Parts: sequence; C-alpha cells; structure tokens
Amino acid sequence: MVAGAQTTPVPNLDALARAPMAGGAPGAVASPEQVQRWRDEAIAYEQGNGAPRDSAMAAQLYCRAARHGDAESQFSLAWMLINGRGIQRDDAQAAHLFAAAAEQGIVQAQNMLQSLGAPRGAPPACLRGPEAERPPAVAAAALASPPAVAKPASPVRPVVAATTTAKLAVPGNAPEPIVRFVNLVAPEYQLEPQLVLAVIATESNFNPLAVSPKNAHGLMQLIPDTAARFKVRSITDPVENMRGGMAYLRWLLAYFEGDLMLTLAAYNAGERAVDRYRGVPPYAETRAYVLRILGAIGGQLSHPFDATVTPPSEMLALSRDAARSR
Repeated sequence: MVAGAQTTPVPNLDALARAPMAGGAPGAVASPEQVQRWRDEAIAYEQGNGAPRDSAMAAQLYCRAARHGDAESQFSLAWMLINGRGIQRDDAQAAHLFAAAAEQGIVQAQNMLQSLGAPRGAPPACLRGPEAERPPAVAAAALASPPAVAKPASPVRPVVAATTTAKLAVPGNAPEPIVRFVNLVAPEYQLEPQLVLAVIATESNFNPLAVSPKNAHGLMQLIPDTAARFKVRSITDPVENMRGGMAYLRWLLAYFEGDLMLTLAAYNAGERAVDRYRGVPPYAETRAYVLRILGAIGGQLSHPFDATVTPPSEMLALSRDAARSR
C-alpha cells in the first residue's frame, strides 16, 4: 500500500439501511411492480450490468425490497452478507434474511439456513415492517400513538365493538345468510362484523368448501391445529368454521392489544412469526393480505379488545422499549 493512502471503509448493513436514498421514503407503500424495479436495479448495481458496479447501492436496494417482503431480495442480500461482498460480513443478520426467504419457499435459502443454524437476536432493519406501510389515508398522529384500548370494567362484561366500520359497504358477493350470521354472532366475540366479513372475503371469497395448499379449510381458512385450539369439532361446517375464526380473531386482538395490523398479520402467518419479526412478517403475501383487509375496513388500525382473554405478547413491550431508545 502506498504510504498515506486511505481505504474506503466497508459499510455495515445497519448503516446502509438508515442511509437516505432517492426515489421516495423507503417505508412508503410500494406496488409489486415497484418492488421488482428495486430488485432489478439492485442486481444491475451488484453485477455492474448497465450500471456502475456499486455494492453499497445494491445492498440498499435489496434492503428496501426485502422490507416489503421480496424473497429474492432477502436471499440476495443474505448472500452478500455471508460473503462480505461490498458490505461487512454478518452471519447473524444473514441467517434472519435466509430464514425469511426460506419461509417464502426459496429452496437455496433453506439449504443455507441449515448450515448457519436458527436466527438469533432481533431481526435486521431490512426485515422490519416500515411504519409508513400503514395505509396512507391514516393520519400520522394515529400511527405515532398506541392502539386504542377498550378494557372490560369490573365485573367483566363484553367489550362492545366500535361502529367505525359499520357504515362500510358489505362485499358485493357476500351471501345474505353469511352476512346475517356475522352481524348476529360477531358481537358475541366482541368483533365488528365488517372486520369478520373482510377476513372471510380475503380468506375464501365466501366459499365454504375452500381448501388451501397449506390445508386451511372453509370460510375462515382454519388449519386443523387452530380448529382444535378453539374447539371446532367440524372444520368444514360453515357455522363452526366461522365461530372458530372469530374466536381466533378475538384472541389475537387481546394478544396484540387491539393492533389490527399485527392481528391480521398473525391470522395469516401465525402469532409466532409476528413475535419473531416484532411486527408484520417480511412476507409479500402477508403484507398484501394486511393491506387488503385494512383497505376494506377503511384504514382502521385499532379495534376494542378484551384484556381478560389472554395476556399480551411480550413483543409489544420490547418494541415500545426499542422505540423509546431510538
């Protein structure tokens, strides 16, 4: 090395994730087409194909797409990390990224995860759901404040669901018997009927015979374990299926203290995934699912809940502590 020469320090992923970029806020809601453009640009910068080779820019773009659930970007960013390709090597962060890609079906990520072992510690910033992903129609003040909490008085009485979604249109293809049943029974589970109908529309499109590739059944797409957990005897019976789904939604609302984004994400991906990622999991399917239902109920972010149903997730306290420390 020539005396006095300086080398450019290799950036770490956390610094790149915080660095500003052109093209809008990294947390803004993005279409699948925009996410793919970020990935394609990242590939061009990483390989120097049609753009100057720039590993740091590639990592930033992969990070942005990864936060929106793009599995290929998660895998590519993990590969850069595990090989120290233009960014500091970090096996722990790579393991989280490989895990997210593997959970979305990337076989190579599953193989890499076997050698790295289970992820440990908090997920990297590139897997944390951006706050601005919440529907843009919602005021910023609502995003900064905790969800509205409706706790039962003593003696315990049912929490009456708010009526903020009651004036929204019922899905056009919703069969009248299902609408009548949900309007009648949802209050028993302290749920707004419009929320339940939006979940049914998204899960099964009101098809009581629907079966998913993951073995979820019926109108509310219950898997056998969830059905057993909430004492559903016949998973294919529409009435029992809806009651089981509503019982699960009531439990999730209590577990996540009325936060609808987390509740809906958990209904789709499981509460353990939400806890592990400390927010909406970085799965493209789950993110689209959450936004679709929130849009159907007018962007509502919180829902009354009954705190006696279950203790809250420990993740909520961790997330609040982390937010206060930033």
